[in-house]
Amino acid sequence: MDDQNKNLILATVLSFGVIMAWTVLFPPEDLPVDPATQTTTSAEDPTLPTADPVTGAATTPTEAPEPATQAARIAIETGEFSGSLSLQGGRIDDLALNNYRETIDPDADVVRLLRPVGEPGAYFATFGWTATEGLDATLVPGPDTIWSVESGDTLTPDSPVTLIWDNGAGQVFRKTVSVDDEFLFTFEQSVQNASDTAVSARPYGLLRRHGQPDDLKNFFILHEGLVRMTDGELEETGYDDITDYEVDPRERTQAERLDVTASGWIGYTDHYWMTTLIPDQSSPFRSTSKYFDSRDLYQAEAVMPIETIAPGETATVTTRLFAGAKEWEAIRHYENEEGVAGFLDSIDWGWFFFLTKPIFALLHFLNIYIGNMGWSILMLTVILKIIVLPLAYKSYVSMARMKELQPEMEALKERTGDDKQAMQQGMMKLYKDNKVNPAAGCLPILLQIPIFFSLYKVIFVTIELRHAPWIGWIRDLSAPDPSSIANLFGLLPWAGPEPGSILALMLIGILPIMLGVSMWMQQKLNPAPTDPTQQMIFAWMPWVFMFMLGSFASGLVLYWIANNVITFIQQYAIMRSHGAKPDVFGNIKSSIKRKKPVDLDKPKDK
Repeated sequence: MDDQNKNLILATVLSFGVIMAWTVLFPPEDLPVDPATQTTTSAEDPTLPTADPVTGAATTPTEAPEPATQAARIAIETGEFSGSLSLQGGRIDDLALNNYRETIDPDADVVRLLRPVGEPGAYFATFGWTATEGLDATLVPGPDTIWSVESGDTLTPDSPVTLIWDNGAGQVFRKTVSVDDEFLFTFEQSVQNASDTAVSARPYGLLRRHGQPDDLKNFFILHEGLVRMTDGELEETGYDDITDYEVDPRERTQAERLDVTASGWIGYTDHYWMTTLIPDQSSPFRSTSKYFDSRDLYQAEAVMPIETIAPGETATVTTRLFAGAKEWEAIRHYENEEGVAGFLDSIDWGWFFFLTKPIFALLHFLNIYIGNMGWSILMLTVILKIIVLPLAYKSYVSMARMKELQPEMEALKERTGDDKQAMQQGMMKLYKDNKVNPAAGCLPILLQIPIFFSLYKVIFVTIELRHAPWIGWIRDLSAPDPSSIANLFGLLPWAGPEPGSILALMLIGILPIMLGVSMWMQQKLNPAPTDPTQQMIFAWMPWVFMFMLGSFASGLVLYWIANNVITFIQQYAIMRSHGAKPDVFGNIKSSIKRKKPVDLDKPKDK
């Protein structure tokens, strides 16, 4: 390999190393939330949405809701959920995910997605009506209206619940809530007009979140915050960016961003969980994101067109709510079978979505048949190496030919001496005469970088890797290797350093060490560079990467180890088949052989 080729490889690898080191050493800071700004009662909630979804014209606002009361509740029981629905506003504000726990400890608390007002991190969904023609704010159910139960005592996939509220002026409002066996609630709202005049009202659904989530990652590779689809266009807005919305001069505490859409959805996404409002996709609606600074309150709204109900008639509007884990199969089902367009994009696939989507689909398919994500990652590595084998084959053949030209290149250097221009011209002629592409050796490395980042993204954002075990001590492929030199990898009777700490980065585990060794062995397929600076950098590179990647997810380190081993085997076999004989053990011996120090005071021979 000539100096030009080595410089290109060196520049590529060092650029990658700088990015990785910066990510590990200087992660984005978590922005603390001032506890004084937290909303604790619904009396502080702002007015509800009232603008026309098509024209944007304002209508009569509803009054601010009354303080929360201890209303009766209806239990929610499914295979995925446990919780309750409050008769105050007909809210879903108490929801736990039965199949997910906070940690890998089997006795750990289950994940709570929604919490009622009055608890830290209050977060709920509610559906209602705003008054328009023929009605005033007191004649439509608001977020604190106390509903009665008309039918059903427990909400399950087989038993919906119907709530009823009579305004005493001739209109009867009903809210029928049903849930499937995964994560989708359906709210069917109706208005029965028994008066002798027509009335109009506007249905809405909203999500209300008091402050940012406690476990907010604030990591550049992950989107957390508002996510919505507007006529096929995906929008992702972080919590901090939501607070920068242009402020309405009439309400200094409110900032909002709205869009009128013919189809779509809107909600909030966390690392692994999401709540999303999905209106009727055949009717236009107004999609609005709001932030109320004085209360540190985030609000997402879906406001549907006005419904005019003639005397003796009933109007019905259906809105769905996704609330749960961002499971790929469930979300794909809702997109393909339930008509929620673009819903799979609610998972943060990143810039390399054209790679992350198929890579995860293949990984998920392998896991179905293998039943273990760790072995699935290894099989995925083999498949990816087979796919890029034609390119790698050409690269390794080119490297073998360049190795054959090494004696001629050394002779050329002796002939040209310090004449760099003559050296370059001679090398180009040598390459041309022997049909060798000096840049071919870099292609596998350049291709590997986007694949690596794509798999990093997949392992980091997808819930299928969360708490997924492999073998023995690797019980969570989305977390760093928990083993440590500090306790001789579990042989000594004390725990290792806290994962993610500086000490854990220094006292690394088994997988990072295997990674460093595999990179070091791969280097030994070729002699060390003749340039002393390059030789030193290449010598240290495997061990620097060993510590840098040691804090990464175990699944990613596992992939990198497997990739290095397969690359070593491929390169060795291909170079041998074309006459080149990599002297691996000789290169190892020469790299660890102690060199005689140079006496700088001794005069050079003339």
